[in-house]
Amino acid sequence: MDKKLDAIFAALADPTRRAILAMLLEDDMAVTDVAAPFAMSLAAISKHLGILSDAGLIARDRRGRVIWCKLEPDGLRAASVWMQGFGQMDVMDLDAFEAFLETGDALADQEGLENQSP
Repeated sequence: MDKKLDAIFAALADPTRRAILAMLLEDDMAVTDVAAPFAMSLAAISKHLGILSDAGLIARDRRGRVIWCKLEPDGLRAASVWMQGFGQMDVMDLDAFEAFLETGDALADQEGLENQSP
């Protein structure tokens, strides 16, 4: 499971791959159509598509001489389940935390003054 998550998050770490996923949300696309908006070679786009495919985020399908890419609907499920686990934690009240720190600093300063010899 950890290797699958690693592959998904590594794939999502690149802005080009995230853009490709956003494009594929709209519809299946031929590799050449995926490559069109990017200022990089078809080989570079193919490498990005391979990483997305290896992570299970997209599927590639050859139809005649054209390779089509489509979003895998369950591809992000493992990452989503993992991230939802963090939603169970209470949201930290930053104002209360700041007040606690200020109180702690005030107490430390007061203790420091009390421990000084005259």
